Amino acid sequence: MSCGEPHETDCAEVLDHLYEFLDREMPDADCTKFEVHFEECSPCLEKYGLEQAVKKLVKRCCGHDDVPVDLRAKVMGRIELIRAGETVPDHDVTEGPADVPSPAE
Repeated sequence: MSCGEPHETDCAEVLDHLYEFLDREMPDADCTKFEVHFEECSPCLEKYGLEQAVKKLVKRCCGHDDVPVDLRAKVMGRIELIRAGETVPDHDVTEGPADVPSPAE
């Protein structure tokens, strides 16, 4: 998505790192760049607003559920693989080693 206008920070970069911005998991300087971009780019601002609303809804509806420690570790491991640009296994994140069928099955 792009508004068609040139920006100091490209729309693709903003959208690729939108959740890092929402979660404040990026340096302050990058947050400032994104804020400037949102002031200039209404399509990205709209996407930001939508994702922010979804995040608030999920927190309100699911924020009180306890997440099993092993599931959290698997999800975080997959996120780290994706961030590192590595290939992500095709099996479901929630499957454990015992859940993966052997080739003979």
